[in-house]
Amino acid sequence: MTVTDAATEPLIRIGEVARGAGVSVRAVRYYEQQGLLVAERSASGQRLYPRGTVARVQFFQQMYAAGLSSRNIAELLPCVESGHTDADQRAMLHAERERIQAKVDDLQAALRRLDQVIEISATHP
Repeated sequence: MTVTDAATEPLIRIGEVARGAGVSVRAVRYYEQQGLLVAERSASGQRLYPRGTVARVQFFQQMYAAGLSSRNIAELLPCVESGHTDADQRAMLHAERERIQAKVDDLQAALRRLDQVIEISATHP
């Protein structure tokens, strides 16, 4: 996700954001309700977003899949956008990374065990 000049970036409708990010329109509205996105409004009241919103929503999806809350994601956004963190933000980032790594380790152990079961069952049809 890169920082762009929002003033020159073309605006797209909520449906385009949703399709581009592979989420529902409802999910995009939810992100807005959570304060993670801000939409401009057209003269007819339609939500309009910078094209870079697609990448931002994909980032949200990755973070949700990793188990972060909306609150944690909101805390991360200034770090992502500016590249700067304070001590509390760094502590949160490290804690989340450790939590995710433990989850990955557990999944890898489960995968190894599943591979063992597959190997055993392949010799006994």
